[in-house]
Amino acid sequence: MNSVPGPGGTGGGDAPHICLLAGEHSGDHIGAGLMAALIARIGGEVRFSGIGGGEMTAAGAGHGFESFFPMEELSIGGIFEIVPHIPRVLRRINDTARNVRALGPDIVITIDSPAFAFRVGKKLKGTGPALVHYVAPTVWAWRPRRARMISGFLDHLLVIFPFEAPYFTKWGLDATFVGHPVVEMGFELGNGPGFRSRHGIGEAQPLLCVLPGSRHSEVDRLLPVFGEVLARLEAEIPDLAVVVPTVATVSDKVRKAVVRWPLPVTVTEGIEDKRGAFAASDLALAASGTVTYELAVAGVPMVIAYRVALMSDVVLKLMIKIAYASVVNIVLDREVAPEFIQEKCKAKDIAGALTTMFRDPEARRAQAHDLAEVARALGLGQAPSSQRAAEIVMGIIAKRGTAARAAP
Repeated sequence: MNSVPGPGGTGGGDAPHICLLAGEHSGDHIGAGLMAALIARIGGEVRFSGIGGGEMTAAGAGHGFESFFPMEELSIGGIFEIVPHIPRVLRRINDTARNVRALGPDIVITIDSPAFAFRVGKKLKGTGPALVHYVAPTVWAWRPRRARMISGFLDHLLVIFPFEAPYFTKWGLDATFVGHPVVEMGFELGNGPGFRSRHGIGEAQPLLCVLPGSRHSEVDRLLPVFGEVLARLEAEIPDLAVVVPTVATVSDKVRKAVVRWPLPVTVTEGIEDKRGAFAASDLALAASGTVTYELAVAGVPMVIAYRVALMSDVVLKLMIKIAYASVVNIVLDREVAPEFIQEKCKAKDIAGALTTMFRDPEARRAQAHDLAEVARALGLGQAPSSQRAAEIVMGIIAKRGTAARAAP
């Protein structure tokens, strides 16, 4: 294993070698933020390896990062949706473990994507590097036994929700709340008037932000429903405009779908336009997931919708033990934002909820007030999550280095 740096630098030894493994778009963003924080903390003397997308590749430029294989091979949603891809995913699990063992990093940080990450982690147990996982599995929602399982091979868990740590510490696993990465993305700082001006949207024109997800399976199921919702809204909300922030992985699919929508639609990519779109919007229609936390930080009232494949739905209903699907509701243990999940994901009902909120400014203000409480619970106003995570990672490396030097 590489020698471990002292505080603020490498102490004359080799740069620490940190392997990060992400499996989807949100993990790529989290990984990039952590890499930037580690570079700042160590003074640039660090080496990276692992799996990531465009953000991690950019963050690791000059520090050796090159993804083992395209991260998109692992971005598969749902329980049964993954079945056709199992042989490839299993092969990539073995490839990843083999690559990590050959590289011999000081620490391996797996990021979200538990089906992939934990299988790799089990294969790496006892091979040398410290094993850290960033973003806890949702044991509070389903499969609680995973908490005990991962305590058997992980050295540390970085959790992003304030209520999660006790689920794991009771099994002897060190778990630290670092805050949600979304709170350091500046979604509360968007320029709404500037966005409207750039995209030809009137100052007083009602604007709906539509967010159908970042996975192909999500957009395939939600875009048709969302299109029907907009057809209904056209008759209810005069002069309504629509903005659809999307990501590169599904951009082509989104752009092809929205040309058939009955309202003027602006499709954007990139974080700056996403911030602007949030700031400019009166209301959002969002897939359940990370984007709902982004909207909470931005203070955008929302209606949440989601669908999975039928068999996945059957299994999830048998396993999930919580009242809400979205964390913006789970955090406060009440319905902050209306949810239309699975069989309730019907255009007529979703359109009705949106129409009511468009017509009731007080309802929008009340939800925005609750969303501010959610944002604070996620860590808004505290030290950035990436900095807190980087501090823990460097502490683990230093501790293991000290133990290794003390060994006979």
